[in-house]
Amino acid sequence: MALSMACISLVTFAKTTSQKPNIIYIMSDDHTTQAIGVYGSRLARLNPTPTIDKIAHEGIVFDNAFCNNAICTPSRASIITGQYPQTNGVLDLDGVVPPERQYLPIEMKKLGYQTAMIGKWHLKEEPAAFNYYCVLPGQGAYFDPEFNVRGDKQWPDNIIRKKGHSTDCITDITLDWLKNKRDKSKPFFLMHHYKAPHDMFEFAPRYANYLKDVEIPEPASMYYNANNGSVATRGYNNTLIHDIGSSIGHRNYIRNMGMHMDIDSAIPDPEYTHLAYQEYLKRYLRCVKGVDDNLKRLFDYLEKEGLMDNTIIIYTGDQGFMLGEHDYIDKRWMYDEAMRMPFIVRYPAKIKPNTHTDAMINNTDFAPTIIELAGGKVPAYMQGHSFKTILETGKEPEGWQQSTYYRYWMHMAHRHANPAHFGLRTKEYKLIFFYGCYWKDSKEESNAEGTGNRYDFKTPVAWEFYDLKNDPNEMNNRYNDPKYAEVIKKLKAELAQKRIDLNETDAKYPEIQKVIDANWNN
Repeated sequence: MALSMACISLVTFAKTTSQKPNIIYIMSDDHTTQAIGVYGSRLARLNPTPTIDKIAHEGIVFDNAFCNNAICTPSRASIITGQYPQTNGVLDLDGVVPPERQYLPIEMKKLGYQTAMIGKWHLKEEPAAFNYYCVLPGQGAYFDPEFNVRGDKQWPDNIIRKKGHSTDCITDITLDWLKNKRDKSKPFFLMHHYKAPHDMFEFAPRYANYLKDVEIPEPASMYYNANNGSVATRGYNNTLIHDIGSSIGHRNYIRNMGMHMDIDSAIPDPEYTHLAYQEYLKRYLRCVKGVDDNLKRLFDYLEKEGLMDNTIIIYTGDQGFMLGEHDYIDKRWMYDEAMRMPFIVRYPAKIKPNTHTDAMINNTDFAPTIIELAGGKVPAYMQGHSFKTILETGKEPEGWQQSTYYRYWMHMAHRHANPAHFGLRTKEYKLIFFYGCYWKDSKEESNAEGTGNRYDFKTPVAWEFYDLKNDPNEMNNRYNDPKYAEVIKKLKAELAQKRIDLNETDAKYPEIQKVIDANWNN
């Protein structure tokens, strides 16, 4: 009798787990909303992402998805842990997430899922919490990439080598896992991460003629930045405009896109800026085209195998990216182009097609949501919030969060030279505090990836405030406008409380706290 009951229990468990949806979380590195057609930017008419757009039209698009730190490793750490940087311990590119803190795959395995991580990992330690992994070492190579895999040797010494472009190789590995390596009796949770379109935008040769004779639309703020910024980003009387924020044209002497695009430095602006931008965007969009085409390969396989409609498809980037707006390249900034993430979900069983939402979510919310979609409960140690009901109804539940916190720690790093800052974004407003100094002990050596770090370069302290309803492109810093004094006062109070609630204060960094205290009411 006991044996019969045990058999029935096993059958019931197998039936329950087999009915759970598969989940594929797809993330491209630095793929910003401006370069996805469904977001309707100036680049939409180029039709850069027909495959991603099709998924978007069959599901839900989030217009207000944000990261809490627009740089690769911290963003990925928040996604895998459901926690903010000071809680998960990853503040910059030096950060690591060891197997015991790789919470998302740990929780998914508890729910009966087979887990896999394929592509760009960038969290240093072995992704051992996954059942299967095949990941690029560090940033990885665009061509003929190596991958770290599980094997007889210690991490990271088990290496396989692939021929071709990384986007194609990552898709090949995923398709092979889906076809040949997974346990088909279990639902799967797959993290499928592309290196592209990260700089320096090395596209597959077959795309060399894509957009070759097309004039790429340019942002007006690339040439005229109006009243965006402050003394923190420009210096007093614009004395730091050649030092802060890597540029498209000649403005930044240390790093500008023309240097990377092989534009003759003797050409004056604005022609130099124009030529650099055109080449930059064409290389970037060729990488995006490779991602979109490879996703069609993946989705065609799911359709052929009858898996598409029982698989939750999530598409996002690890943060946004500046495509010339305000004459900036790269990410890091709290300006929307850098902090906004694309976030698209398709699941016909629960999500209505052609749904858009302006509900505010951030990358700490992704893990809790995936866990709830898999039938689990959000662990208490996660700081993010599940937005499962928003996916299913298209509406915000009562009491849903109306703001999101942001913090960029890596003051004047990597020749991009962005000052450290933190702030608060609501649907209507944005408040940013640039505190102008490095966060680590001056005696501590940083091993952060990249060169050109100028951590000892102190920059002016300043506040910035933008009325996003009337100034969506953040062209007019209204911090000193008396009209907004009461709004700013309320935002400062909310910002201060949120830093406490999220364990994001500077209690551990007294030098920064002194700057905050001295300038909070300025």
